[in-house]
This record gives sequence, C-alpha cells and structure tokens, in this order.
Amino acid sequence: MENRNRQVLLKRRPTGVPTPADFEITNAPLPDPADGEVLVHGIYLSLDPYMRGRISGQRSYARPVEVGAVMEGRVVGEVARSRDQAFREGDFVLGGYGWQLYSAVSGQGLLKLDPAEAPLSTALGVLGMPGLTAYVGLDEIGKPQRGETVVISAASGAVGAVAGQLARRAGARVVGIAGGADKCRWVEAELGFEACIDHRSADLGAALDRVCPKEIDVYWENVGGAVQHAVFPRLNDFARMVMCGMVAEYNDVDPRPGPNLMSVVRKRLKIQGFIVSDQWQRFGEYRAMAAPLLKSGELKYREDMVESLERAPEAFVGLLQGRNFGKLVVRLGADPTRPA
Repeated sequence: MENRNRQVLLKRRPTGVPTPADFEITNAPLPDPADGEVLVHGIYLSLDPYMRGRISGQRSYARPVEVGAVMEGRVVGEVARSRDQAFREGDFVLGGYGWQLYSAVSGQGLLKLDPAEAPLSTALGVLGMPGLTAYVGLDEIGKPQRGETVVISAASGAVGAVAGQLARRAGARVVGIAGGADKCRWVEAELGFEACIDHRSADLGAALDRVCPKEIDVYWENVGGAVQHAVFPRLNDFARMVMCGMVAEYNDVDPRPGPNLMSVVRKRLKIQGFIVSDQWQRFGEYRAMAAPLLKSGELKYREDMVESLERAPEAFVGLLQGRNFGKLVVRLGADPTRPA
C-alpha cells in the first residue's frame, strides 16, 4: 500500500466545453479511516455525463464539487484497512469515492461485491448506477408495451444499451440512435435492436421515418439537441418521453430553444424527468434481476477502459463529446480478480 494518495482536483469551473486544464493532479496524505469507516483502494473509477453538472456551480439536485476539491465519482475497490466490523481487508466493494486512488468512506454506504457473480467493473455500469437508471426510467415512466416502438438515444452508452435491451425483453420494437457506423453496427448485431441510426445522418428525420413507420411510442432521451428535435414531432398519441439527460447541451453557455409544446396537449404526451438517486432503494431489486441475465449472456454490455488516473480528465472531456464506446471506466490499479 502506498503512503501517498494520488488525486484529481477541480482546478476551476469551465465555461463551455471543459478541458484537461480545468483539473489538477496532485498527491495528498493517505486518508486514515475513522471508527465505522473503511479505507478503499480503488481499482475502477466510473466517469459519467452527470459530472458535467457537478462542476458547473449552478444550482441543481446535488451540491456541486467545490473548486480545489476532489472530483466526484463512484469507485469499485478493495478494502485496504477497515474500522467497520462488517468489512475486512481484502473485501471487494462498491462505494469508494472520487477521482483518487484511496478514499476513507463510511461502511454503511458500501456494497460487498462477489467476483464470481460478475466482473468487478460491471458494478459501475451494467450492474450499477447506469443499469439502475435504465431499469427505473422504463419501469416508472416509459412502460413499453409489446409491439410498441421505442427509440433510445445514445444507444451504445451505458444507460441506453441497458434501456434498449430491457425494452426488447418487454416485447417492444427498439430503434437506437448512436454516433457512428461502428456503434450502430454493435447496437444492431450485439444488442439486437431492430435498427440503429447514426445521429450524424444528413437527414435524421427521414431516417427515423424509414425505420419507425408507425412512429414512436416511447423515447428515451439521453442527448437533446438535434436528436430531440427530430424525434419530438414523430411521437404518437399518448407517447412517453423519458427525460434522463441531454448530454449534447451540457456544455452550452445559453439554453437552446426546445420543441413547441402544443403537441403535448394535442397528443396527450407524458414527458417526465427523473434522478436515479431518488430510487436507490431499488438497487438490490435491479441487481437481483440483472445479474443472472448478465451471467447467462442475455444482458450484454461494453466497456471503454482507460488506463491510469492521470488520464481521467482527458477521458471525461471525450465522454462529453461522444468519443467513448460503451461504459467509460478508468482502471486505477491492478484487478486481482482478473488475469494480468
């Protein structure tokens, strides 16, 4: 175990598109866990689009990261030292904190992981917060029915991939939207979507008309921007729009104009946003459902693995520009459960 802790701090609040210069990499003393706490040595760090909001300083559903503080992020790691009787050295856990190699966290917020159940990194993606996001959003808002058409934006991403697969399991006809031919091929061939449209298409509306001849009953919104403008007029009566995120607009200095909402009344649309942290009590329920499907190969996923904490700022900037392919994860150190 090292005697220093490598960290990434928020150096300044970005205006518009973040750059790696907005972050600072530093060394700090190794944290000492208090009574009831556990020292977690990070193995994997999750990078997620919501982090853009945390560094903006604007009022939101959660407190922003302070300038000079460790960047927020969920970590899977190994217990290096424990002052909580429920955990012992060598346990693998979900619940480490931040863009750093070590974190001292309360044992009450940790989940023990069994490497025999699934690879440890999946606790940050398909079996973690993104998977729960897909599960809750479909169950409580989207409610796809057999034979309906469901459109998933950012379909190759951590949330979209699970949302689309769960909608297929409900009997819906699922169409994805993703960035680039490679992502679209993977969505169709591996995830089994009916079709996938490249959002860079010259005429996205015409492409949607071609693959959604009966128009759209459920739209999973991860992107916003031009994709939202193309989908919105093609929603059927009583369609549901699951507002999960709008990553294409996260770096905007000024808000973009949205679609005219008169059709919400005329078509009796349901448009609802949600925050997955309101539904943490369903995490165990989701994992109990999803883990067997993952092990059997029925639930598929893809990870985009970045090596070393030092590359986290650059990888995060790329995430907001759609450069990742699958769930973006930073490997902080060796995973003793996987062959070298």
